[in-house]
Amino acid sequence: MTEQQRFAQQLWLDYVHQHPDIGALRLWPVDAPVECFTLVTVSQSPWSLASLLPDLEQHGYRPLYRYALPDRGLLACLFAGREEGPRLNIVELQTTRLSRQPRDTLLKLVATGNAERTPLLGANRPWSMPDWDSYQQLHRAHPLAGWLAVMGPRVHHVAFDCHRLDRSLVELDQALQQHGLHAGQNEDLALPLSAMVEHRFYPTCSRRLAFALGDEHRVQLGGLLLLEKQASAGQQRTADVMLPPHSRCEIT
Repeated sequence: MTEQQRFAQQLWLDYVHQHPDIGALRLWPVDAPVECFTLVTVSQSPWSLASLLPDLEQHGYRPLYRYALPDRGLLACLFAGREEGPRLNIVELQTTRLSRQPRDTLLKLVATGNAERTPLLGANRPWSMPDWDSYQQLHRAHPLAGWLAVMGPRVHHVAFDCHRLDRSLVELDQALQQHGLHAGQNEDLALPLSAMVEHRFYPTCSRRLAFALGDEHRVQLGGLLLLEKQASAGQQRTADVMLPPHSRCEIT
């Protein structure tokens, strides 16, 4: 197994650990190819996109396209591996886009993180668990700020290409509904998607988490994305055309 394959496997195992309802699905083969992992991180070193680049390159990934979504306070970068395999779409929340109070709350939380104690992407939350009031404040300010507070930098959702699963989006949508998963609204997505790709995003079952003061609350923590490329998208991989083309910018 190559370094890139091991890394993709670690991301998948962390994802299904957090979302056992997806791991239990048997609507496609267990070894069906993941089209893209979307990970969420924060614009503070050592978890920023720029800080992660050397580690990603060691795992066989290089930047392919960069996207700016200032209306959502996000940057994103799509990474391709040296060999065939899942794309990585890393979304960076810009703390400067938060208002002062939630920004200070998030920065204080991130400052408790220890990058040497935990992998930079996934496996463990590197900073302290917030209290429930702080989580609610961050979630109101930006859903991904609340998500990062309780999850840390890791996989937010995975995407499967319906064509590579040999089933239509409509057929898979009906099957997922029978398993209790229902497509959410576009607001549930971490990022807007291109009109060249039909999609359904399924928020996964909420999980009960223990917050800093010992109280427990149920929180929705990500989901599953199904993609079906339009014929107008040409021969490019579905992951390569899934984000709006107008948001693409040069990689420097």
